[in-house]
Amino acid sequence: MKHEVEAMWMQGMQFNALVQGHTVVMDAPERVGGQDQGPIPKPFVLSALAGCTGMDVIGLLRKEGRKPTSFDLRISGELSKSAPMVYVGVHVVYDVKGDPADEQAVLNVVSRSQNEICGVSAMLKCSMPVTWELIYNGQLVPITRTETTTPA
Repeated sequence: MKHEVEAMWMQGMQFNALVQGHTVVMDAPERVGGQDQGPIPKPFVLSALAGCTGMDVIGLLRKEGRKPTSFDLRISGELSKSAPMVYVGVHVVYDVKGDPADEQAVLNVVSRSQNEICGVSAMLKCSMPVTWELIYNGQLVPITRTETTTPA
């Protein structure tokens, strides 16, 4: 199995990518010749990570019969200081609200996603550290040594 994406140049710096039947617009800011009709391409890597690990967490929690009242992800990518500009580290913040009794279960599924399941995280970990933290009901959840945050 493989994934394919087709990108078509529209005008200026804008490209439209066809991804599984959905159009994704990419453009550059006006200062570099674009019209700012969409995001620049690089942050889509961070979006892919958010979607991949987010879907893992929700899917695993559903299997356990747990339902958070809210779930947000914030992904930050640290860029290199020289060209080519690449991400040199990524940090994921899982911000979850729900039943206080579900905190450990949420920590477990977040850890499973980051360490066993999320393919995007696994790919990124081949070239940089990917760290994460869990905020549950507004409080930072301590991560024990069994929940690894970067590749061994």
